[in-house]
Amino acid sequence: MSIGSIVTILIIAVLFIFIITIFIRAFRFQPELLPAKLPGTYTIPRAKAADDLAAMIRCKTVSYRDEALVDRAEFAKFVHLLAERFPLIHQTCTREQIGPAGLLYHWKGKQSRSPLVMMAHYDVVPADEERWERPAFGGLIEDGVLWGRGTLDTKGTLCGILEAVEQLIGDSFVPEQDIYLSFGGDEELDGESCIAIVRWFEEKGIKPGMVVDEGGAIVEGVFPGIGSACAMVGISEKGTVNIECSMEGEGGHASTPPTHTIIGQLSSAVVRLESHPFPAEFTPAVAAMFDTLGRHSGLAVKLIFANLWCFLPLLKLVCRKAGGELNAMMRTTCAVTRMEGSKAYNILPPYATIGLNLRLLGSSTISSALDHLRKVMKNDKINLRLVSGMEASICSDTSGAEWATLKQVIHTTWPDILIAPYLMMGASDSRHYCRITDRVYRFSAMQLSKEERAMIHGHNERIPLESFYKTIEFYLRLIEAYKA
Repeated sequence: MSIGSIVTILIIAVLFIFIITIFIRAFRFQPELLPAKLPGTYTIPRAKAADDLAAMIRCKTVSYRDEALVDRAEFAKFVHLLAERFPLIHQTCTREQIGPAGLLYHWKGKQSRSPLVMMAHYDVVPADEERWERPAFGGLIEDGVLWGRGTLDTKGTLCGILEAVEQLIGDSFVPEQDIYLSFGGDEELDGESCIAIVRWFEEKGIKPGMVVDEGGAIVEGVFPGIGSACAMVGISEKGTVNIECSMEGEGGHASTPPTHTIIGQLSSAVVRLESHPFPAEFTPAVAAMFDTLGRHSGLAVKLIFANLWCFLPLLKLVCRKAGGELNAMMRTTCAVTRMEGSKAYNILPPYATIGLNLRLLGSSTISSALDHLRKVMKNDKINLRLVSGMEASICSDTSGAEWATLKQVIHTTWPDILIAPYLMMGASDSRHYCRITDRVYRFSAMQLSKEERAMIHGHNERIPLESFYKTIEFYLRLIEAYKA
């Protein structure tokens, strides 16, 4: 037998072993067993709950960057409303107003060792009311749907938390661990209230056992090959950075331009940035999501996600070509969002800028991102100024009892859905709690269609009351189940 024949046989054998291996791994790539359901059912006072949420919506707690536009009387009205609508909470729990607009309730439990923190925010973004089909702050209930700014983001979950606590206090329930309700009134502005609340915890030496805030919801169509709805629980957040890139020139008349104007040079830098993206990185949060959801997919998808040891480079390439959310999960992103130059067509600007919004992933930091930009732009005349920024959060633990309890509560409340960790693209107040605990979970306890998700910060925000009642049920179970 010739050497060539032997080599051919070896290649075929290796290829055969490779194919057999990836198929065996794919067939073994099976879903984890679902947790046992928790016992018990709840009777929710539906009319009261709906009326409470409608009253919250009528408080125009709108956040603006310009403080002169903020109606502080509406914020005070909201705080007074809570005391009026939830008397048992205000008789049983202590309440502190912390920071510019923070509210922190403390419900004393049997133990203080590992408290549960449940979060929400009561400020909302502005509403262009002329483009709404129903009044944005009317709290209108029609055909079983409650309309209004904040129903989804996040007065709905805030009200759900309070309804659950009020009901359990009325039933003489005492939680196993201390429970804190942490509500911010400036989350939409990345404000100081949650920072001040976390500082309060630090000064008291209190380390939460688990923090639950807004984040992922129960959604459909989140992963190829999966038809059922899935509860997406954020276990990490990307960092957010705003950078201004500027150049100075001599200006002058546009009839005698230089070979390369400062806007032209900035534009060239933009092209280089978009042509040389940040390197792909497979973070623990994304790996956990792929591992969980990949097990529920069809064979073709399983072949990839069960064998990332060989298909990961291909996956990274596909993500880069696809762009959008899939690409954003795999790398730090850089979006050019602003460009300013001359105010007139026939004048060369003496000063021009572009604005960049970066979302930091994994090992990327503000410092390393700035280094990457300078290296890719290749123009020392471009000045980079950090406008604002925060680093990516840590990745929360998914191996402990807290995560298991959260999954069990979700599974009991919505039995027919999948549950998966994921990486949050946006930012929430809960990132500040990562300073004092590694068990921060971002989950908006409601089932949302694609249309409903688009209403968040958009027009015609509204919530089906049946979804809202499920939110209350979720918090009732979470409070009763949390033992730590």
